[in-house]
Amino acid sequence: MQTRALPAAGRLRRRRGFSREKASPLWAITAWIVALIAFYPVLSMFLTGFKTESGAVSLPPALVFLPTLENYRAVFAINFLPFFGNSLIASLISTFFVMVLAIPCAYGLALRRTEKWRDILFFFISTRFMPPAGVIVPLYVLYSANGDPELGAFGLDLLGTMRGLIILYTAMNLPIAIWMLRSFFEEVPRDVLDAARVDGAGVMREMLQIVFPMVRPGVVATIFIAIIFAWNEFFFAFNLAAAGTSTVPIFMVRFVTSEGLFWAKLAASCTMAVFPIVLLGWLAQGQLVRGLSMGAVK
Repeated sequence: MQTRALPAAGRLRRRRGFSREKASPLWAITAWIVALIAFYPVLSMFLTGFKTESGAVSLPPALVFLPTLENYRAVFAINFLPFFGNSLIASLISTFFVMVLAIPCAYGLALRRTEKWRDILFFFISTRFMPPAGVIVPLYVLYSANGDPELGAFGLDLLGTMRGLIILYTAMNLPIAIWMLRSFFEEVPRDVLDAARVDGAGVMREMLQIVFPMVRPGVVATIFIAIIFAWNEFFFAFNLAAAGTSTVPIFMVRFVTSEGLFWAKLAASCTMAVFPIVLLGWLAQGQLVRGLSMGAVK
């Protein structure tokens, strides 16, 4: 008995394959257009850093110009490196404490759940609901040396100190890190954990030798996000840091003066501030892509 179903199916498969082949260049072109649109502000910032102040504000923007390093010399002349060092210290140390606290917490919430675990998760994320302006006054009173005797508030003497920023950045990024890591830990197959427990693996061995290697890309992605949030933070650093503990975002305010906005110098300082994050992302791009895509495909 003969049938025509197979040729028809073959033609259908060829049509579908043909449409996929035709759609592929279109998606590639669309992706390139979106990437160029997203990259244009960064490119404009980079080029503006090599222009003169008059060239930086010229309309239309000059695409061909004589580059100069004067803006970078001016940035280094007004002590950019101490601000850069403060940002580096606050970001790295706070991220270290975030991960030390978030990994066991997320591990417990994902793989060793207790009662009210949903309430615990909501409590963590609810600490991010209040806007920064709503907590700056209580934080200022808490961080001051004497507190506020009229309100019965004690002081921690953390105002204007590096340890004050580190504690604050740790508290800010900890809820987000717990939520991210918990989603990564939930991707660990339960069969692997059951087999490890049968073999006598304890909690520490299970977490460090079995679970951690499987979620390493997610951990790297969480570290990267925590560093970015701490590195870019402006509001609390502006209000709670002192001259010796100010970070890079505070340094950039120097180019916004009553005389005007110095675009070229601001672009140069922004380029140097962005460079470490871009370099870190480029070095860890493989782990970041795998980590940020974990859980996207079942």
